[in-house]
Amino acid sequence: MNLDLTGKTALVGGSTQGIGRATAIELALLGANVVLMARNEQTLKSTLTELSTERGQVHRYIVADFSLPGVVAKAIEQHLSEFPDLHILINNTGGPAGGPLIEAKADEFVQTFHNHLLNNQVLAQAVVPAMKRAGYGRIVNIISTSVKQPIVGLGVSNTIRGAVAQWAKTLSLEIARFGITVNNVLPGYTQTARLEAVLAMRAKASDKPEEEVATQMKSEIPTGRFATPEEVAAAVAFLCTPAAASINGINVPVDGGKTGSL
Repeated sequence: MNLDLTGKTALVGGSTQGIGRATAIELALLGANVVLMARNEQTLKSTLTELSTERGQVHRYIVADFSLPGVVAKAIEQHLSEFPDLHILINNTGGPAGGPLIEAKADEFVQTFHNHLLNNQVLAQAVVPAMKRAGYGRIVNIISTSVKQPIVGLGVSNTIRGAVAQWAKTLSLEIARFGITVNNVLPGYTQTARLEAVLAMRAKASDKPEEEVATQMKSEIPTGRFATPEEVAAAVAFLCTPAAASINGINVPVDGGKTGSL
């Protein structure tokens, strides 16, 4: 099985924590040159030191705030003007705050749309020409199992994640003939800051300790535990390899079997 990413360059969004960070580390282990992208330069520099260079890779970073698509567009344009080769795009950024959908304000939808779908579009438009030149491209969007089964209390996220999934499927049909695949990885409950926020929200709503809420949530997962960021990253990384060349336009849940649909 060809899992070698030597000579490939990967851009990873939200790569200073959680699943994004784990993905950047995994891609570097497979030989890729990694370009980190996040808004905090200090944490970007710190993450950069964690990336493997055993195969002679050169890793870089881009400072950009995903709440501002215009800034993201300028940042990636400037980067590509200096370093035009790019083969892998990992679209990933944090989700919006939870709460009842009926109470969500219009600007919450607009901002989340900007953070996720518009940034995905901006980055894809920027990097696809380089992928076409190389005859090799992998776009992986880290979304949520909510695209298959909405998650109670995350209404805004459910709505926009669904839009991203449809965007990805459409794009996968358009650019596959150039050797570029587009897929989605759907994390379930994963040990990240996002899960900590969900636990806190549910504990407050139910007036129960967070430990009790966590135990209840784990009981709903066939494997009986939360996933780790590294386990999600492994699925993301595989989809980026030559071995995954014919996997295109699909959703891959990494949720311990919790999602109640195929």
